[in-house]
Amino acid sequence: MAFAAINSAAAPIAAIEEAFATEPSLKQRVYDAIGNTPQHTPLFEDLARYTCTLLARPATTSLPLAPAPSDGPAAKKRKIQNGDSGENVQAPVDLKGGDAPVQFYVQDVSFASPQRKKLTLEITAGQRFLRARNQTTKQVEFGVSMDRIRHALCLPVPEKTQKQFNFCIIPEYADGITPAPEGIQTAEAMVFTIADGPAKAAFSGSGQQMGNNAGETAEGLIRKILNDHLANTSVVRPDEREFVSSMPEAHRKGEKAYHVKAFRGSKEGYLFLLSTGILFAFKKPLLFFSFDTVESVSYTSVLQRTFNLNVLARPRNGTEEDNAEFEFSMIDQADFSGIDAYIKRHGLQDSSLAEARRAKVYNVNGAKTEDGAVAATEAAGEDESELQKAQRELEDQEEEDEEDYDPGTDGDSEGSGSSDDEDSDDDDEEAEEDEDGDEDLVGNELGSQAEDIPNDD
Repeated sequence: MAFAAINSAAAPIAAIEEAFATEPSLKQRVYDAIGNTPQHTPLFEDLARYTCTLLARPATTSLPLAPAPSDGPAAKKRKIQNGDSGENVQAPVDLKGGDAPVQFYVQDVSFASPQRKKLTLEITAGQRFLRARNQTTKQVEFGVSMDRIRHALCLPVPEKTQKQFNFCIIPEYADGITPAPEGIQTAEAMVFTIADGPAKAAFSGSGQQMGNNAGETAEGLIRKILNDHLANTSVVRPDEREFVSSMPEAHRKGEKAYHVKAFRGSKEGYLFLLSTGILFAFKKPLLFFSFDTVESVSYTSVLQRTFNLNVLARPRNGTEEDNAEFEFSMIDQADFSGIDAYIKRHGLQDSSLAEARRAKVYNVNGAKTEDGAVAATEAAGEDESELQKAQRELEDQEEEDEEDYDPGTDGDSEGSGSSDDEDSDDDDEEAEEDEDGDEDLVGNELGSQAEDIPNDD
C-alpha cells in the first residue's frame, strides 16, 4: 500500500484525475489498484476516459422537459451560445458533438475568443468536431464541425518575450465580412494560444500521451491533427515570400516579424498578410479578407511617417450595394513597400487614384477673376493632388495679401519733424489772430468811446 501511495503521488494520471476529481476516495482506490497491478494501468485509464465521456454526455428524454419554476429572477442568458442568440437552438450534440468520442485533447489551453478563459481543447472522431470543454463543470462550452471551418491560421503572437502561437479558427460566416443568411446558425471564430515547446499535456482518446517525437512541439502537433481532420482547408502560416515586416520582432531580437501594427478606429490590432488573405487580429471581432471578398485596396493619409490602408470588401454572393470599406490607420511607412508589393503580387486593385478619392475643386478666388480664369482653375483642379491644391491655395492667399497692400499708408509716418514745424506755425498764426480779434472786439463794443480812453503808452 505504501508503494501504491508513492506511485500515485509521484505519477498522477491525467485521465484518472479528471474522471474522479470529485471523488477523492474512489480515485485513491484506483491508484492503489494500479500500484498492485501496474500491468492494468491502460485499462484503468480507458475506464477513466469513458467515465469522462459519460459525465459530459447530456441526459436525453423522450419528451423535452420544461424548465423548473423559480421564484427568483430568470438566469441570465448567454449573449452568444455557439454563435447563436440562444433561441430555437438545436440539441447540443448537433452543434458541439457532445456524444462523439474524443480522439485528441489538450488541457489548460488559453482561449481569447469567443470566451477568455482556460479550457480543454478537444477534437472528436467520427463526426469530427473541434470544441472546448470547461475543466471544472466538464460541459462543452462551444464548438464547430470541422466541415464548417473555412480558414485555419497559425500565427506568432506579436510583442511577447516568450514565443507563442495563436490559432485562429474561422468558421463559415464568421470572417466579419459576410453575414450569415437569416435563420442560419453560425459559430464564432475561435482564438486560442499555444506556447512554443513540447506537447506535455496532449493525449489521444485512448489516454496515450502524444507529442513525444524528438523536436515535435505542441504547435506542430495541433497543426498536424487539424490538417488531418479539416475538410475544406488546411492550416495557413505566415510566409516570408508573401510578406515580412521591415522591422524585426522587438521583444525577440533577431526574429522576423510577420505583422504590422494598425488601428481600426481606436482599437489597436495587427495586420497579417497571408497567402489566402489579410487578417486583422486579435481583438474581437476578427476580420479576415479572403481574396475573393476584396474589391480593392487603397492608401490614404500618406504622411512622412505613417499611412492608412483601406480595404473595400464585398460579401460572398453580395452586390455592389453591400460593399463596405474598412480603414486601418497609423501604419508605419517602413512597411509601405512590402505591403504594396503584396497587393500587386495578388492583383488586388489599387484604387488610391479613383475618382471618388480625387481632390475636390475649391474655387476660392473665382468671384474676383474673369470667367476664363475661373474655368482654367477648375480644369487644373481636376487633375491636381491634395498637396498641389494646398500649395495653390497658399499662393492665392499670398497674392490677395499683396493686392491689399497700400504703400501710401506707411508714408504718412515719415517726416514727423515737418509735421511738428507745421503745427508750431499754425499755433503762431492762431495767436496773432487772437490778438487782432481782441482789438476788434474792444472797438466794436465801445465804439467812439474807445478813443477817449487814455493810452498809458
